[in-house]
Amino acid sequence: MTAYIALLRAVNVGGTGKLPMTELTAMCEAAGFEKVKTFIASGNVVFTSNKSEKAVKAALEAAMEKYAGKPVGVMVRTAAEMAAVRDAIPFPDAPGNRVAATFLDEAPPKDALAKATNVDGEEMALGEREIYIRYTDHGMGNSKLKIPAAKSGTARNMNTVAKLAEMAGKL
Repeated sequence: MTAYIALLRAVNVGGTGKLPMTELTAMCEAAGFEKVKTFIASGNVVFTSNKSEKAVKAALEAAMEKYAGKPVGVMVRTAAEMAAVRDAIPFPDAPGNRVAATFLDEAPPKDALAKATNVDGEEMALGEREIYIRYTDHGMGNSKLKIPAAKSGTARNMNTVAKLAEMAGKL
């Protein structure tokens, strides 16, 4: 069995709307996933499965579309991949709530950072399938930063990334 983390895009933050974590747990269990646990009410779930990453993603996206009535993006990582994201943080001295990883399905384009707009002190770096962003003391919520390559991704701060890596590592 592989331990996975699924990150839903735009859950409980607008767009897709509210999704009780009990519903997300039930969807995962109905898809055949085991040891399902959610973390904070923003679309984070860890579980084990014998399915491939691609099959896990497809199953969750189908369940979410049925639930929401429209497509919902789902990013999937293994426990090892999430730990690697946590360990590769390019801004290790910044507080975990000021650094986010935007998770993508594919590697970000090499010019992704050059195409960013409204940069106001934020620092950015490319990861394997992530874009890391260090926000200023004004925080993520007040940032006007736009990264076109990150539009279809979903971001989590490094405190959340570390907790999800820990939870999945225990499965």
